[in-house]
Amino acid sequence: MKASHGIRGIFMIVFRSLRQHMLSTAITVLSVALASGLVMSVFAIKNQTYEAFTGGEAGFDAVLGARGSQLQLVLNTVFHLETSPGNIPYSMYLQMKSNPAIALAIPYAVGDNYKGYRIVGTSDEIFTKFEYQKGHKFEVQPGGHFFDPTKQEAVIGSYVSEKTGLKTGDKFLPYHGLIYDPQQQHKEEYTVAGVLQPTNSPSDKVVWIPIDGIYRMSGHVLRGTGQVYRPREGEAIPDEAKEVSAVMLKFKGTQAGFFLDMQVNRQGKVATLAWPIARVMADLFDKIGWVNRILELVAYLVIIVAAGSILASIYNTINERRREFAILRSLGARRTTVFSAIVLEASTIAALGSIVGYAIYAVIIAGTTYVIRAETGVVIDALKRDPVLWLAPATMIVMGAIAGVIPAIKAYATDVASNLTPAS
Repeated sequence: MKASHGIRGIFMIVFRSLRQHMLSTAITVLSVALASGLVMSVFAIKNQTYEAFTGGEAGFDAVLGARGSQLQLVLNTVFHLETSPGNIPYSMYLQMKSNPAIALAIPYAVGDNYKGYRIVGTSDEIFTKFEYQKGHKFEVQPGGHFFDPTKQEAVIGSYVSEKTGLKTGDKFLPYHGLIYDPQQQHKEEYTVAGVLQPTNSPSDKVVWIPIDGIYRMSGHVLRGTGQVYRPREGEAIPDEAKEVSAVMLKFKGTQAGFFLDMQVNRQGKVATLAWPIARVMADLFDKIGWVNRILELVAYLVIIVAAGSILASIYNTINERRREFAILRSLGARRTTVFSAIVLEASTIAALGSIVGYAIYAVIIAGTTYVIRAETGVVIDALKRDPVLWLAPATMIVMGAIAGVIPAIKAYATDVASNLTPAS
């Protein structure tokens, strides 16, 4: 019974103090909330972006492209970022397509855009055979269909439709280059055959057209034979004149990857094979790992600063509360009761701040999710249960309790006699 009264007394001391120092408590809670929210955001965003770019399903196993950087090749074709490292002969695509170890080979040709959204020329197999996730193929929204390779038709990603206002049946004129320039408009008019259902992937930001449309776009020339070839209307383009920006590959087994890596990267001098795609992206994150380490260091410092604010907030009230502690002591409260009350008060402030920190985290993660989707098409799961979502608040509460020890010691040492004497 006595123990329960002691615990109740500790909680009453804490509640009374928080109420009496409401302004300083609110400011300290806010600083802890900012710290907790920032820490959760830094680690959650780091983990989720790494997983999204390296562990997510790209649909393809490898990318074959011009000799150069594997990273540039992956960014250009899988994530539709960066510029193309160059072209390779169409014959290399035909070789991959006829290779019995390759389940699927799809050509890409790039170099144009529609209001900043990349136009990719490809074959209709991207819709009929390719799975952007296991068991999931592209689907068009009701009323639309996939493009006819013989017509000037386009299939657009859901994000393109959302941002440009294009819908099934609308017509548009492409622009030359990967960067939108109103002065670089082509004369060819394309009809939107369909809008893809959202995939939460970079494909949502792409305009897909028949690869022949890229070849025949005004101002485009082909150099597959080493000489300039200009397509003529009504005439078939010979395969030897064609080029592709890349060939997207799906293997029947991992042995095909090892064989092609040896053949293309180590023995050949014409092309580059980016394989496996996840490893290429993981290498990028390893190279910029120092940025993550700096952010982590900042997060740790923020936790320390927040703990310091708790310490300062409570410590500054100790002098004005000495008489209060002396009265409590004279009424029978033990030193440990006073000590425990101060530590609990610090922990409570940290806990309240951590709770509010979830709101800060929600705002940051929502903003980050929007920006990442807008820039890359990749969607991170804002509701994913990352371990940091409970580790960060728990750490904040522990740090708060530790910060409360110093003012608690000062309160513990309060002399009853001297502090009960009225000031003259």
